[in-house]
Amino acid sequence: MTTARCDLSKCSATEHRPRIRMDCPKCHAPMERIDHLVSHAHRCTQCRGLWMGMGEHRLLEDAAELIDTGDAAIGEHYNRIDRIKCPSCFDSQLVRMVDPQQTHIWFESCKLCYGRFYDAGEFRDLADHSLSDFFRDLETPERV
Repeated sequence: MTTARCDLSKCSATEHRPRIRMDCPKCHAPMERIDHLVSHAHRCTQCRGLWMGMGEHRLLEDAAELIDTGDAAIGEHYNRIDRIKCPSCFDSQLVRMVDPQQTHIWFESCKLCYGRFYDAGEFRDLADHSLSDFFRDLETPERV
């Protein structure tokens, strides 16, 4: 009796894909991959922060409510931790950024792969522009 074997170069079965574990750069818990129609993100299983590769935030903005399921209050707590390393490039220090249209949104970005990390609630807030954002921006201190 012979056992059929997959041609790994053509097989799309998940058991043949390499498993690369990505850990959250803030709380170091494992991150889960979230696939959505045109793109994907990684969400922390503990603090619910989000990691997105280069340009993914633009593709996923319409699905922010589905992807960013974390508690914004917990995200605000983790927002204070901002000297972190890229979960994709490993040794690259993330650059601390401020969204130019909504200056109350502080996120981190990798200077090598251009990925972005958003704390829980930040991506939902980024996708939703409202009048209250204008007032929040006035009260937000400068990021130093």
